[in-house]
Amino acid sequence: MQSKIIIVILLMALVTFLPRFLPLLFLSKRKLSPLAKSWLSYVPVAVLSALLGPALFLKDGQFNLTLSSNPYFWAALPTFAVALRTRNMFLAVLTGIGSIALLRMFVS
Repeated sequence: MQSKIIIVILLMALVTFLPRFLPLLFLSKRKLSPLAKSWLSYVPVAVLSALLGPALFLKDGQFNLTLSSNPYFWAALPTFAVALRTRNMFLAVLTGIGSIALLRMFVS
């Protein structure tokens, strides 16, 4: 049983490592076209949007922007504004934490 767990952990580590390492290995010595560089620059934004979208707009699988049942959307607004204005990750995280704390304190 113990050896199976170790094997599974090692395989999960490999599956996590390979998608990061292989593109680096094959693309590090190649010159990418400006179009490819431009396209790749949108990947982090797309991934972040895919991760945050459902959490911000959906509550129990339903579109919901009410203040009482989906405070995450409303806490994201000032957080996004601070992030855009200051470009400071620390201030944005503090704003998000403070916003959700205040909303939970006063709205719930």
